[in-house]
Amino acid sequence: MTKPRLAVRAIILQNNRLLMVNAWPEGKSDLWCAPGGGVEAGTSLPENLQREVQEECGLIIAVGAPCLVNEFHDPAGTFHQVDIYFHAEIVAGALDPTWRDPEGIVTTRRFVTEPELRQMRFKPDLLPQLAWGAAAGAGGALYDPLEPIIR
Repeated sequence: MTKPRLAVRAIILQNNRLLMVNAWPEGKSDLWCAPGGGVEAGTSLPENLQREVQEECGLIIAVGAPCLVNEFHDPAGTFHQVDIYFHAEIVAGALDPTWRDPEGIVTTRRFVTEPELRQMRFKPDLLPQLAWGAAAGAGGALYDPLEPIIR
């Protein structure tokens, strides 16, 4: 088993819509998630998150409090990832359909309402609760225990 990968993700609401990305190049999957990505050593978690959201979406954000620690793994393989979610807000920029992720991972991004999100395939399961539910303004972080990866 390899060491777990550490990543950060942003819960960004704008006009009561949650920012979601599809991080499967060329439409390999219909699974959606919050923007973010891998942590680089020597850089704080908020700085990593600001970099990832800028790369994936072209947005400048202010990072708030952490709200979820989520981990998932591949029971049949060696993949294990720990995602730390933070509430964040956009301080500059807007979604631009011509924006390109320099790494080519995120090719689609959009804001969705809660009913729209519930019609999509997304991870983690707690996203609606983080964005619109009791956990949205409760303070403190939730823990979502180890779950199998889905594709």
